Amino acid sequence: MAPPSQNYQNHRRMSPLHHYVTAPLLLLYLGYATLLVVREPTATHAFQLVFALGVFALSLSARLMALTLQDRMIKLEMEVRLHRVLTDELAARATPSLSTKQLVALRFASDAELPALVSAVLSGEVTRPNEIKKRVKDWQADYQRV
Repeated sequence: MAPPSQNYQNHRRMSPLHHYVTAPLLLLYLGYATLLVVREPTATHAFQLVFALGVFALSLSARLMALTLQDRMIKLEMEVRLHRVLTDELAARATPSLSTKQLVALRFASDAELPALVSAVLSGEVTRPNEIKKRVKDWQADYQRV
């Protein structure tokens, strides 16, 4: 079964295990541990609260590391792609000037529309990632996002 066609409205990816299972369970446990400490402040309950905070921080940290790695890989992919698609002069201006978030947004544009979008970003006509994505006409889907 083919995935649904991706576009600006549906391109954000939720990780069901993280967003609907792990995070809610850890938040529930964190709330329970906090309640225990408030109702009966013992060393055991304090340790449970510290442990709950640590496990929640670990989960959040793992998610943030995965997203950071993904953005670094997209940045590298886009730098190679810019040099392949753009003129040498435009690529030389774009590579050091575009932020990682801008490059991630530009990732969804087709090769044909990439030069115009990069020029618009470099000229300051459009700068925010959501604005860039909204200008993409020929959406290049990414079904492997974290």
